[in-house]
Amino acid sequence: MAWNEPGSDNRDPWGQGNGQNGPPDLDDLIKDLKKKFSGFLGGGGRKSAGGGGGGGMPSLGGKAWVLIVLVLGLLWAASGFYVVEEGEQGVELQFGQYKQVTEAGLRWHLPYPVETVEIVNVQQIRTVEVGYRSNTRSNQFATVPQEALMLTKDENIIDIQFAVQYDIKDPRFLLFNVSENLDQVVRQATESSVREVVGRNTMDFAITGGRAEIAQETRLLLQNILDRYQTGINVKAVEMQNAQPPSEVKGAFDDAVKAREDEVKFRNEAEAYSNDIIPRARGSASRILQEAQAYQASVVAKAQGEASRFTQVLSEYHKAPGVTRDRLYIDAMEQVLSRSTKIMIDQSAGGNNVMYLPLDQLIRRRNDSAGRTDPTRFDDAGGIANSLAETGISRSGRSSRTGRLSE
Repeated sequence: MAWNEPGSDNRDPWGQGNGQNGPPDLDDLIKDLKKKFSGFLGGGGRKSAGGGGGGGMPSLGGKAWVLIVLVLGLLWAASGFYVVEEGEQGVELQFGQYKQVTEAGLRWHLPYPVETVEIVNVQQIRTVEVGYRSNTRSNQFATVPQEALMLTKDENIIDIQFAVQYDIKDPRFLLFNVSENLDQVVRQATESSVREVVGRNTMDFAITGGRAEIAQETRLLLQNILDRYQTGINVKAVEMQNAQPPSEVKGAFDDAVKAREDEVKFRNEAEAYSNDIIPRARGSASRILQEAQAYQASVVAKAQGEASRFTQVLSEYHKAPGVTRDRLYIDAMEQVLSRSTKIMIDQSAGGNNVMYLPLDQLIRRRNDSAGRTDPTRFDDAGGIANSLAETGISRSGRSSRTGRLSE
């Protein structure tokens, strides 16, 4: 049976009758909570002007207010503690104005709104890419032409890419003077520096042998720009990732580079040949010079000896002309006949004597003499016999020689 049907005794869903008992009044609940709260704080309810109780705000005692203020003050003071991690620095601001820089550790400052603190990581190395953007997931990169294409001194265009590494050296300047994104600030300053440095050099220098020098000049100029604007940024390194001509002229440039490499190769080969042949030529010239000097000394010494010998012979000739003349004749004949293969035989001594002819020595001496002067050679004993027949030495000849020596 429903509660509002006839015969239900007019009972409501809360189990009450339709009389005075109904749901609790909201105002009564609020008043009850106020009484309990005022009793907890030690104060009584303030009576209304009509003499009723519990109609106004509860009154708090002096100790309660002191306790509340003390607790709130402690909480406010405790909110001023902060921790600066290793590699970070804290910048304290008092009413928005710079106060000091704090190092790593547990620090405290006057809580908000009197002072605030900004934590800056000063040791983190950040990297900015200029002229390209890399994708760490796919390990690929895409060129940014508006940043990469630059004009050189000789009015050529090159595609150049840089990577800049930097950290923070002064967080105070960073917070007060840099309002944009750090990477964007460094990228714009780097692009300006690179354009100025590349514009002072030729295309060949920028692409081949001048990469390290251009990177160093760019780093110095970039740091100068950032310091001039007091950004508090410290440039750690500037690395040239790539430098090449535009794709439209890359083929012609590769041919020029290959020709230059061939030139260097041929020059090195020529220098190597020069380094090899010149010392040998100098050694040969020195050897020939030494041989000439030795020959000169030998000839001069021999001539001096001959002159001294002639002087001595001349003095002996004045003492005994005949003996000296015969002695010179005998020495001359001995010297001449010692190199001859002709045999002189005295037939007047009789025909029964057995003579021994050293044929082997005669042939060897004859061949040695013929090899130097005459192509005619004695190949057998018949040639020696013919040579002996041609000599035809007689006793009369020997007698005449003996008689002349005795004179």
